[in-house]
Amino acid sequence: MWPYPRIVAHRGGGTLAPENTVAGLRAGLARGFHAVEFDVMLSRDGIGMVVHDPEFGRTVAGQGSVAGTDAVDLANMDAGSWFGAEFRGERIPFYTQFIDFCKAQRIWMNVEIKPADGFEAATGAWVAKVTRDSYAAELAAGDPAGYPLLSSFSYEALAAARDTAPELPRGYLLDTIPADWQQQAQALGAIAIHTNHKHLTAGLAAQIKAAGYGLFCYTVNDPERARAILGWGVDGFCTDRIDLIGPTFA
Repeated sequence: MWPYPRIVAHRGGGTLAPENTVAGLRAGLARGFHAVEFDVMLSRDGIGMVVHDPEFGRTVAGQGSVAGTDAVDLANMDAGSWFGAEFRGERIPFYTQFIDFCKAQRIWMNVEIKPADGFEAATGAWVAKVTRDSYAAELAAGDPAGYPLLSSFSYEALAAARDTAPELPRGYLLDTIPADWQQQAQALGAIAIHTNHKHLTAGLAAQIKAAGYGLFCYTVNDPERARAILGWGVDGFCTDRIDLIGPTFA
């Protein structure tokens, strides 16, 4: 059900580095993490960029949006100064840049497809195609731990990923678990449910596991809570507190 790492660094470096940057990946590596979760959104010219917020203002200074800006301009924007002066000049990465780094360092990727409004299908299809092409050899080898898992809150984006690259595994992201979760997951061909640990119960966890799905939670930053949900049968989770919850946490 879950052939992947159990503890995953959220957006790269959690609380130790600016999110969704190469510096974040390096921070996770320094703590022993070889598993990362991050977000991919399309630029105006249809290129996948590693960034979470559709609008500028939080991690990227200024006004504007990812979907309204070309990739070359996004790649020149400072995505580190907001976090600390030592990260000034850290750029918004291309998705392909993240792939290259993660492959070189043997980092497993949970790629969250994060479409801007109106670009759900296009984003899902683009991420799936680029991921499939980049991991063709690993897919041919047939070891699921050797290639990424795609996830999304967007049903449409995940459906487009399914149609574009059905061989890539998919996790369906749900903040709360609806009554028809299994029908939706089956239609998407998802192998796992990814959900907010705050809304998960032991009973729901047992139901998901009994149905044969992997169960992954976000974003677990308290060690006691982490132990509790693992005790319910949760297969894995991402964390910001990579300083408190290491990759071998038990």
